[in-house]
Amino acid sequence: MIIEGIIITIYTLALLLIFMYALAQLNLLFNYLSAKKKIDNTTKFNFKNPSEIPLVTIQLPLYNELYVVERLLENVSKIDYPQDKLEIQVLDDSTDKSIQIIHTKISELQQTGLDIKYIHRTDRTGFKAGALKAGLETAKGEFIAIFDADFLPKSDWLLQTIPHFKDNNIGVVQTRWGHINRDYSILTKIQAFALDTHFTLEQTGRNTKNHFINFNGTAGVWRKTCILDAGNWEGDTLTEDLDLSYRAQLKGWKFKYLEDVVTPAELPIIISAARSQQFRWNKGGAENFQKMFFKIVKNNGISSKTKMHGILHLLNSTMFLNILIVAILSVPMLYIKHENDTLKMYFYATSFFVVSSLIFFICYWFMYKRIHGSGFKNFVGFIGMFFSFFAIAMGFSLHNTIAVIEGHFRKRSDFIRTPKFNINTDKSSWKDNIYLKKRISTNVIFEGLLTLYFAFGMYSAFIVGNHKGDFGLFPFHLMLFLGFGYVFLKSLRN
Repeated sequence: MIIEGIIITIYTLALLLIFMYALAQLNLLFNYLSAKKKIDNTTKFNFKNPSEIPLVTIQLPLYNELYVVERLLENVSKIDYPQDKLEIQVLDDSTDKSIQIIHTKISELQQTGLDIKYIHRTDRTGFKAGALKAGLETAKGEFIAIFDADFLPKSDWLLQTIPHFKDNNIGVVQTRWGHINRDYSILTKIQAFALDTHFTLEQTGRNTKNHFINFNGTAGVWRKTCILDAGNWEGDTLTEDLDLSYRAQLKGWKFKYLEDVVTPAELPIIISAARSQQFRWNKGGAENFQKMFFKIVKNNGISSKTKMHGILHLLNSTMFLNILIVAILSVPMLYIKHENDTLKMYFYATSFFVVSSLIFFICYWFMYKRIHGSGFKNFVGFIGMFFSFFAIAMGFSLHNTIAVIEGHFRKRSDFIRTPKFNINTDKSSWKDNIYLKKRISTNVIFEGLLTLYFAFGMYSAFIVGNHKGDFGLFPFHLMLFLGFGYVFLKSLRN
């Protein structure tokens, strides 16, 4: 009975935390819908007046980007901005032959009159944060635009973003990510599906009510004085962008999110690349929760609602821990349910997990139709995409939970870059990528075991209750089986 009590308690707490997160998402949906009715009347720089055009530095942090660096430099060189007001810094920590490609391309661009500089570090202290900080020491720009290697800003990108800095309180302007290879595979579709919700519902929903949002590491612009006032870049977490964003907003700086300005980028096309990116993001989120929690709680300059949304924002990745707990305990809970008739009302009460799922379904549908449009055909497509996303997200829960636990316990680890591919039509060309590691981690073995475990969960639906059966959790266990099975099999392949 003691063990059953512990299982029920932990299971219930995890369900409650997921429900709280779902309610926060619903609140962001209401915020988002209200934001769509507002007209942006903020004063902007008048670029017809040359004296109002500020000096901008574009920073391109690179590390062994053999396959995409030339494309990046060519694309950035085409950005439309007065040449005497634009500086480009190539912040290169590379150790491979991409260095020669960069030198050749920079020399070519310099001959056109472009002010482009090469800054190379042989010591990767601070990783990306360290590179950005090193570049800032000599950056001439009043504003600092940052692009990762796989991003392709449109030519009018600066003309759409810089004017918003007319308001001296704005420290950051962030744009929405687009996806040049959204339809490459089910994996890229799922990633795009999740990111679209972050860049619509969450960023707009928080920003419109002046809650804290985050610079997303790329496709955004910082006011240089904001970076310095907030304490500059720090490399003590794996998400230096989230860290500096919160430090800046805690000091009173405002962020401006531009949902309608889209910056195309490449999504990871193989699961090992997606795993490394997911690990970094989720561990970094937990690290920043540990770093920022008391600073948020103790800050008297922000509202209680902003504090609540800020804490839940930093706990985003911790939801994977709750999902994994609910998933693993759901199988013994099925047996406990049929061995204790006195708990019948409890199990009715815990059905609010279905309510949480319904809330997520509604929120994601509003965001999906924002990108793809409404109509019956799109709704049917959304249903398939939602359940595919839900299953695969749960399949990543073990991997991401390990990242979250490491983050909360502040276990240090290196910044592992996400391999880029520059894939065109040949779907096999990624296999020659020299940055891929062929080693299969121990986590993959456990994901395979969990696939079997949830197969047992489905089997249990037929035999519990004196073989009368109970199929209430069968759809949940089926999704877990498919999700973990997908992650396991794909990880064996790449």
